[in-house]
Amino acid sequence: MLLPGTGVAAESLPPIKTSSSNVVPECVTPGRLMAFIKDRNPQLSPELQKIAVEYMRHGEALGVRWDYAFFQMVIETGYLTFEREKGRRGDVRAKQNNFAGLGATGRGVSGEAFPDVSTGVLAHLQHVLMYTGEAIDAPVAERTQKVIEWKVLDTWRDGIKGPMTYAHLAEKWANNKAYGSMIAKHAEIFAEHFCNTPDPAPELLAEARPQQEKAPARTVAAQTEEPAPAAQRSSTRPTVSGRELAQRAIEEARASGDTRRSSLGGAGLGALATEGEAPVAAAPAIETASLGAGARVNPQPPPTSAQQNEPTSPLSPLIQAASTVGSMLRSMTQQPPAPPAPPAAAPVAPVAPVAKATCRVWTASYGGAKAILIKAPTPEGVSYTVLDVNEGAEKREAAAYIAAYAKGGHIESTFTSQIQALEKAFELCPEG
Repeated sequence: MLLPGTGVAAESLPPIKTSSSNVVPECVTPGRLMAFIKDRNPQLSPELQKIAVEYMRHGEALGVRWDYAFFQMVIETGYLTFEREKGRRGDVRAKQNNFAGLGATGRGVSGEAFPDVSTGVLAHLQHVLMYTGEAIDAPVAERTQKVIEWKVLDTWRDGIKGPMTYAHLAEKWANNKAYGSMIAKHAEIFAEHFCNTPDPAPELLAEARPQQEKAPARTVAAQTEEPAPAAQRSSTRPTVSGRELAQRAIEEARASGDTRRSSLGGAGLGALATEGEAPVAAAPAIETASLGAGARVNPQPPPTSAQQNEPTSPLSPLIQAASTVGSMLRSMTQQPPAPPAPPAAAPVAPVAPVAKATCRVWTASYGGAKAILIKAPTPEGVSYTVLDVNEGAEKREAAAYIAAYAKGGHIESTFTSQIQALEKAFELCPEG
């Protein structure tokens, strides 16, 4: 049994997108990759016996170095055991077909689920491709769709010189500095111990690359039929939604210099606690988004309940937290998405706003469906935070948030949905 170590430089990781000078080596076949997996996980689930076929098929259709995404998946899932160290179960289960931990935030929050292995692999590869800035139509994963819509990566991506590599991805995906080296080390182990051996299942390569006349049909299926749930979800969302209003606020927030704790890969947003070894499950991930973007030219009220009605996840004014590699989390700064403030009251004397204390409305999330409104004092006046919490853990998660981000705060009230909490927050703080 081969045990991966460290010491391989992450800088050796290749660009995410393939090119004439950046191709997947011919020895990297589905058959050899499955042998690589079974060397560490001989009890591999029957449903996952051909997962490498899906990585190759979708990866070649998307034009990405799918081999390194596969090695990343090995780290994220513990060789598809979905276990942490010492055999402890992780939050993500094999039946979810979530191979990058998208949407998982720790403490029992299992993240997104996909209908089959193929769709789960596509979701992972699309999320990887997202880092390059290439357009992705109807992303399978909700997390991917939201990061794209709210331009979370744009500012950071603009600072990257040259092609986007897996080393760049590793910097944002996890807060473990060795994460990129771990991916590189798995690639090295495969190259040294499996590339020069006979392919134990050459029929898998033929399955991943069907006859030329059938290839276009399979490519279309991968891009349109399999992500159908996501495509349908996108097409049925309201024309005027909280997301659209939040997008306008993002641009205004950028101008005013607001910031937000965030993360990019499947990793959680602003973890309250992290550990150094992977793949350990993460502590609860928190993201906060200011809903007050300063003065607005055309202020509008927060989205209504009808605008926010979505079957899979609320169209809330925040990007849902996600984690992939357990405790390997990394926070980053990003301008906050937020709905515009309600209509302003009648004009008052210019000196009045200067004299009185101000208030701000924020959102934060542990990934749950219930919401708590937290009131806390600030140097400028007061803040109201709408915190999404998990049922049964409301008080504990609220206490953790208050201790970390809302010193001196207290629970104002509890709601069954975020939109109800937001309406109350704006009622208490009209200027947002």
